[in-house]
Amino acid sequence: MKKLIVICSVVFVIIIALSINIYLNSVEPVKAAEDDAVKRAKAETKLVSVNDFEIYHGNETIYVIDGLDEAGDEVFVWVPENDGEIQLLKQSEGITEQEAQNILTSEKGQVDIISRKLGMEKNIPLWEIAYKTEGDLLNYYLIDFETGNKKLKVIENL
Repeated sequence: MKKLIVICSVVFVIIIALSINIYLNSVEPVKAAEDDAVKRAKAETKLVSVNDFEIYHGNETIYVIDGLDEAGDEVFVWVPENDGEIQLLKQSEGITEQEAQNILTSEKGQVDIISRKLGMEKNIPLWEIAYKTEGDLLNYYLIDFETGNKKLKVIENL
C-alpha cells in the first residue's frame, strides 16, 4: 500500500512538473515579443512605463502597449511586429473602450461582447470588438480609435 502511495505521489509530481514546463515554454514567445516591443517603443517614442501589453492579429501583427509617457500622460503605443512606423497617441486623443462599445450597441443593439482590444489596420489605430449574435455566430466590428465615427470594417456571421 505504501509503495502504491509513493508511486502515485511521484507520478503526480512529474505530471505537475511537466505541466509547468509546458506552460512556461508556451508563454516564452509572447514574453519575448513583449520585451522586444517595449524596448523598441521606449527607444523610438517617449514611453517610460508599461501598464499593459496586447497582441493584435489583423492584416499584420501589431503589439499594443498601454503606458505612460515622459509627461506622465496615459498613452497607447502601436508597434508593428516587423519593421514599420511606431505610433504613440495619448489615450485622451481617442475614444475609450466604453465609447467604442456604445457605438457598436447603438448600431447593432444588445449583443454578447466577447472582447474589446486595440489594434491597427492600414496605419489606422482602431478598436476591435468581437461579439456573438443569435446562433452563436462570431462577428468583428472595427472602429477608428481617433474619431469613433468611422466604421472601418465589419466581419459578420463567422
